Amino acid sequence: MPRAVDGTKHKDRRKKILDQAKGYWGRRSTNYRIAKDAVAKAGQYAYRDRRNRKREFRALWIARISAGVQSEGLNYSTFMHGLKLANIEINRKALSNMAIEDKESFKQLVDQVKVALS
Repeated sequence: MPRAVDGTKHKDRRKKILDQAKGYWGRRSTNYRIAKDAVAKAGQYAYRDRRNRKREFRALWIARISAGVQSEGLNYSTFMHGLKLANIEINRKALSNMAIEDKESFKQLVDQVKVALS
C-alpha cells in the first residue's frame, strides 16, 4: 500500500497551526516549522499570564484603595483591619471602584472604619 504524503490530516494540522499564527511577525506567520514553535511559546505565555493577570489586578486594586485611604489619613493595612472590625465585607475590586468613582460613599466607609478602630 502506498504511503500517503499529502493527506488531509497532514494539511489540516498544518493549517490549524498557521491559522493560530496569523498576525505574527515575518516567517512566524507563514512558515510552518517556525510558526509551530511560535504558537507553542504563545500558548505557554497565555497559560502563565492567565494566572498572573489575577495577581496584577489584585495589586492594582490594592494600590487604588491605598491611594484613596491615604487622603483620609489612614494606611491600607489599618483600613482593611478596620473593615474587619466593623464587620463590613466588601471585596477589593468593589472598594477600588468605589475609591475612584464614588468618593463620597468611600469617605463614609472610611469614617465607619475610623469609628470601629477607635
